[in-house]
Amino acid sequence: MVSIDLALEEAIADFVAKRPKTQALHERAKAVMPGGNTRTVLFSAPFPIRAERAEGSTIWDVDGHSYLDLLGEYSAGIYGHSNPRIKQAVAEAMEQGLNMGAHHSREVIFAEAVTKRFHLDLVRFTNSGTEANMMALAAARCFTCRKKIMPMVGGYHGGTLYFSHGASPVNAPFECVMARFNDVAATRALIAQHADELAAVILEPMLGGGGCLPATPEFLAMLRAETQARGIVLIFDEVMSSRLHPNGLSAQYGIQPDLKTLGKYIGGGMSFGAFGGARAIMEQFDPSRPNALPHAGTFNNNTLTMTAGLAGLTEIYTPEACVVLNMRGEELRQAMNDLFMRYQCSMQATGVGSMITLHPISGAIGGPDDVAKADTRLKRLIYLHLLDHGIYIAERGFMALSLVVEQPDMQRLLEVLEDFIKRYRYLLVN
Repeated sequence: MVSIDLALEEAIADFVAKRPKTQALHERAKAVMPGGNTRTVLFSAPFPIRAERAEGSTIWDVDGHSYLDLLGEYSAGIYGHSNPRIKQAVAEAMEQGLNMGAHHSREVIFAEAVTKRFHLDLVRFTNSGTEANMMALAAARCFTCRKKIMPMVGGYHGGTLYFSHGASPVNAPFECVMARFNDVAATRALIAQHADELAAVILEPMLGGGGCLPATPEFLAMLRAETQARGIVLIFDEVMSSRLHPNGLSAQYGIQPDLKTLGKYIGGGMSFGAFGGARAIMEQFDPSRPNALPHAGTFNNNTLTMTAGLAGLTEIYTPEACVVLNMRGEELRQAMNDLFMRYQCSMQATGVGSMITLHPISGAIGGPDDVAKADTRLKRLIYLHLLDHGIYIAERGFMALSLVVEQPDMQRLLEVLEDFIKRYRYLLVN
């Protein structure tokens, strides 16, 4: 038996030895990008893998290693890599013209599909989930004539709305009243205390970056009742969780927020975001009205996203396909937890449907504070072990199944996890 530090040191050394081209490319990248990185979440020490190409459910790196992709582009890659219908839609957009500087028919058809699918009165398109959340909060502040917002500790709503480890220094300068996710009594009291100043409460119905932690029905029902009674805009960030139910996770809970934000897979793999909901709030952006709120964006209605997104949402990730994929995810998560229980090891999987996070801890997980108890060294060891066996997930343990992940792939993951447990069981004792 070796210590966790020595086990991790050995795994890192093995990772580096097998990837000379990746290491060289990382050094080259560091000369032109801070730390060789332009997307923080993808970085992992000593250096991240560098993908060369991808097809279906497989990614190949620059050193020729292949990986079963269970990360699914952090939930955006629901169609798998190089889906033929998406490729056809991209070609159609190229024929139509990419940047026309004008309204066009595709944005209307796509807006009809999005509003119908996710139960929105009106919608506006953006280029990312971050932008969608920023605009939704701005709309709420203008509508209520109040300034403060209430996010959740452990929440994440984009690069400028990051609350996973306290407020980020690069956050937008909103006045924030931080609430505790799933704490009904404390959050209700906080809403009452700040009601006259609160424009919006914003949360994911399942924390994605916070560890795939579902909100309790009681917590969401309390938020809906309190915000409705006090004239506060309730915003559900469904950038990730919209994939977990045919009409978004909020529909599974039976709760309709005032605004929803969307992103990720809905753009068909292209840059995409959207915010929409109650007509009275969204009509503030009607440019034919006096004093309308402005919302520019060169690529808001770009034909590439409108065309690929429409094909993906209406032809590939249909409501029926959504149900099947999320049932598959439920089966996988249950099988993982059965495996961990069988070996009586300190590991568990949380999530809803096709979004799952592995946690190397025991005991109940109800909120971000519980997730924070996990040893990050164990997370890295799991990540490196899976990579060494040709499986790619996020270093934090997150995975999002794509439509092309099949039963044999799930069985392969279970076998590799069992191998990890057998090898490092002494580090995973309760």
